[in-house]
Amino acid sequence: MKKRYLVGLGLMLLLGSNVQAQDEVIEKIIKEETENSQLKQIGHELMDGIGPRLVGSPQMQKAHDWAVAKYKGWGIEARNEKWGEWRGWERGITHIDMVAPWTKSLAGQQLAWSPSSPKGGAQGEVVVIPELADEAAFKAWLPSVKGKYVMISAPQVTGRPDYNWEEFATEESFEKMKEERTESNTAWNQRLQKTGQGRRELPIALEDAGALGIITSYWSQGFGANKIFSASTKKVPTVDLSLEDYGLLFRLAEGGEKPMINLNAQSKENGMVPTFNTIAEIKGTEKPDEYVMLSAHFDSWDGGTGATDNGTGTIMMMEVMRVLKEVYPNPKRTILVGHWGSEEQGLNGSRAFVEDHPEMMPKIQALFNQDNGTGRVANVSGQGFIHSYEYLGRWMSKVPREITRDVETTFPGNPGGGGSDYASFVAAGVPAFSLSSLNWSYFNYTWHTNLDTYDKIVFDDVQNNVIMAAIMVYMASEEDDMVSREVRVPLGRGGEPAEWPAVRSPTRKGGVE
Repeated sequence: MKKRYLVGLGLMLLLGSNVQAQDEVIEKIIKEETENSQLKQIGHELMDGIGPRLVGSPQMQKAHDWAVAKYKGWGIEARNEKWGEWRGWERGITHIDMVAPWTKSLAGQQLAWSPSSPKGGAQGEVVVIPELADEAAFKAWLPSVKGKYVMISAPQVTGRPDYNWEEFATEESFEKMKEERTESNTAWNQRLQKTGQGRRELPIALEDAGALGIITSYWSQGFGANKIFSASTKKVPTVDLSLEDYGLLFRLAEGGEKPMINLNAQSKENGMVPTFNTIAEIKGTEKPDEYVMLSAHFDSWDGGTGATDNGTGTIMMMEVMRVLKEVYPNPKRTILVGHWGSEEQGLNGSRAFVEDHPEMMPKIQALFNQDNGTGRVANVSGQGFIHSYEYLGRWMSKVPREITRDVETTFPGNPGGGGSDYASFVAAGVPAFSLSSLNWSYFNYTWHTNLDTYDKIVFDDVQNNVIMAAIMVYMASEEDDMVSREVRVPLGRGGEPAEWPAVRSPTRKGGVE
């Protein structure tokens, strides 16, 4: 009996010491990030110093090299891992000026991969696709666009977001506006349908007919915010104008006042260039061939500087690695971070990593991904892993309550199908989880827009996310055994059984037809 008592007492003391040691590391994580956070400096260097990170651009390569150097400066091993190649394109200046019927500088920019205008720009009349009877009438009208700029986006009935109308308008006025907007959009879509051209084919038909350039406006339903994506033209520039300036030109053109602009949009083609993922690691001591992963895509669209999509996810994961290297330099398992290339074109970097490292997939304890904005973590789903509640709940319980108290969880949840890079790993059976953030008007104001810039970052929230992720990575690394990978059959929208997402190959040669 005495022997049993002593063994039991020894076990209790051992467990107690382990808990105490855990708590000490957690306290150090919190203290380091609270007192010595590098988030603002890292964010400044990335967003302000390097800027947007379009796949295939010089800025993307600069960002990869900067990240490797940054990690090495912290004593963390890092490398750029090639996975493919992409059409290289470099943005230059965009100057757009209305020169008739009066003079005004217009707010707008080239779309990604747009051809250049002639050196110094080109001046021409701005026209709108008219009301035409059918495709034959469109083809008959086409020669008239030679030497002109053509507007192909719908005009907006209002430049005020709905929330602004809800706050100040009468109910009758708000409803009237929405009806007018629906009618206007329907009429414009019908006008385009009669051309017989799809949205990507229409610009090609116009440039083949001799148009000087294409003018679009993709309003993001927020004051001053436009989505900035890619051009489909091959010979002439495509530019996106602000809602305000697009509406001005549209009204003048429709009114027969023949507005004129001078457009100088410069860019440079750099051929096919290599594309990379940046990988950094803190080597494990007891189980170096097992992994806990951090994940965030590195690339962005280039309307702004890619601050909340996904600069915040990037600097968060870099800061987690810095903090862990400082307070937990000898982890039980290897801690890896992946900064993925070309997420925006279809999760290509993360899909390539999964495809190129199949031997690693069964050895990943857990992966934590952050992508959607600058807010504090608000949602965590179990991604269909049956026992995720047990281990995620246990790890999250170590995070300060003031950080996790408003986090909503869904267990076991359903597997993500492709919204961000964690889905590449979920498809391969890896317990990979999205740390989904509060909205902060993300979709209207910063997601893929011209306003996605450093000033939109809420550093207090990102700092909380660093603490949460660092603690969860630490706890996952310290687990005695690998967590369960048992999954449930996912459910479709109607509640019927569905299939687990399939592993998909990346596009390894992009930007070319």
